[in-house]
Amino acid sequence: MGATENIILSSIYASGITKITNCAMEPEIVDLANCLNKMGAKVEGAGTNVITITGVERLKDISYTVMEDRIEAGTLLCAGAITGGDICLNYRSPQHITPLLNKLEEAGCQITIKDKKVYMKAPKKLKAVDIKTMPYPGFPTDLQSVLASTLTTAKGTSVMIENIFENRYRYVAELKKMGAKITIEGKTAVIKGVRKLSGAKVKSTDLRGGACLVLAGLAAKGTTEVTNIEYILRGYENLDKKLNLLRSKYKNEKRLNSSIYKERKE
Repeated sequence: MGATENIILSSIYASGITKITNCAMEPEIVDLANCLNKMGAKVEGAGTNVITITGVERLKDISYTVMEDRIEAGTLLCAGAITGGDICLNYRSPQHITPLLNKLEEAGCQITIKDKKVYMKAPKKLKAVDIKTMPYPGFPTDLQSVLASTLTTAKGTSVMIENIFENRYRYVAELKKMGAKITIEGKTAVIKGVRKLSGAKVKSTDLRGGACLVLAGLAAKGTTEVTNIEYILRGYENLDKKLNLLRSKYKNEKRLNSSIYKERKE
């Protein structure tokens, strides 16, 4: 996705017409194109695998509201799922996280979408599910580690297949320190659910891997210390405060429940 965005940006002032093939089709690409076009750019085809940019001489100042962060939204829903919580998430575009919502339902969560809100009620014990990461609109690779963490305490055995990036399972060694039972064979991770995770000192190996360790810590018995949090801070703003808000009604319990998270608008 980043490559597509960078080529679009570098082509805005280019002389003539630039045509990009094999493009990423994520909603963030469409949002970027909408913003640029509002500024006076000429970007066509965003959301498809072919994008055409006609160069312009200048852009104008505008005010624009950036779309919600679908990966952060998915992370918060998984936080509720791993703790057996009950969450209402303000989110205007639930269609962007449909693959995750489908898997959470398959795992036993009750999902209701109404009035630009996503309501999720998780069972005390999730059921194992199988996942294959795919390009959008398939299951996003950026939620692979987060959901894997969520499934470490699910009933049964889950199978995760990573089809997008190599070395995406670096977080597994850290989850094993907390008692997770995960076996890696090439692109496949086999996750055998355990009754309970245990707190431990672990380190973030990357952005999403760091987030998955935070989620594991929410459900673990005892204290979990996550280091190398600079990775997490690259993609999550005030994650600790948001998770604490979700616990505000149940201060003495592990589960996240009933608070409404409002996405930041820019």
